[in-house]
Amino acid sequence: MKEEDLLAYMKNNPYFLAPMAGITDCAFRSFMRKMGCGIATTELVSATGLKYNSSKTIKLMKYTEDQSPVGIQIFGEELEHLHNAAKYISDMGADFIDLNFGCPVAKVVKKGAGSAVLKDLVQLRKVLRAVKSGSSIPVSIKVRTGWDDQNRNTDEVAQVAYDEGIVWVAVHGRTRQQAYKGLADWEYINQVAEKAKLPIIGNGDITSASIAQKRLTDGHCQGVMIGRGCLKNPWIFMQSRGIAFQRNFNEMFDDLRGFLETHFDDYLTTLQYKKLAVWFSAGYPQSSHFRKAVFQLKEKTEVFEVVDQYFDKIQHLPMRDTSDEPFLMGGHG
Repeated sequence: MKEEDLLAYMKNNPYFLAPMAGITDCAFRSFMRKMGCGIATTELVSATGLKYNSSKTIKLMKYTEDQSPVGIQIFGEELEHLHNAAKYISDMGADFIDLNFGCPVAKVVKKGAGSAVLKDLVQLRKVLRAVKSGSSIPVSIKVRTGWDDQNRNTDEVAQVAYDEGIVWVAVHGRTRQQAYKGLADWEYINQVAEKAKLPIIGNGDITSASIAQKRLTDGHCQGVMIGRGCLKNPWIFMQSRGIAFQRNFNEMFDDLRGFLETHFDDYLTTLQYKKLAVWFSAGYPQSSHFRKAVFQLKEKTEVFEVVDQYFDKIQHLPMRDTSDEPFLMGGHG
């Protein structure tokens, strides 16, 4: 996809689906696209894993046409591996490449990848050039506000990104030191977005459609990236875009089952279905009891039946606000 087409799509639907490890697989991205999300990105993919033709890595990169525009998110510390990964992804027909400079996980950072690159803008530039030289499609990056509170440098990162022809910068409003604790600093994100010469996509604590809309209208970001918010409310993208819909758990779970069974065997379908159903139950009555019950089940048909029974009961009940609860703190950026 050409850069101008990708940016035009973003303008039409500025609500991105955030990449989340173990969650935003091929089935989930198709499901969220049907639920109204904009640009989507894969889970984190190792450029080195791709170099050695890892079957697990290649499986993470799978996508379908209904997900377009879709990006493949990569990380790595070896410039040659990143360059070759960019070539591979371009040739496979993805719409863009996303470079992860936000991952706070120790096993990634200690190799000099993920958010570790934020400490070395010379290395950052080298990585961007290595990827851009191997890519025939747009390249974006996802970062944190900095390594720690004393070293917040997203404005400098954005300038380097602009210089090297990056299409946009997605900013998670926490430092690497914070991991997923505390609140995302949207004041800082907006300060960066106001001065940046390329689009800034804000990310962090988008737990409702009203917050997503407010972050766009009250600030300088050209898009917002929603992660955990869609795991508590799968209709958040439709609500953010002002699309009229009627909440119907039966239809929603029918769609989810269809996508999971298309892409996975019975074991993985059951595992992902349980995980997602539990997250979707947050804020509803007896959700803790439901979580315990559903995780004890093994058979796919039993899981489907218990999920249907629970959500039939709460179909017309309001969801309690759980945005301040320490729940769903996973991810990788």
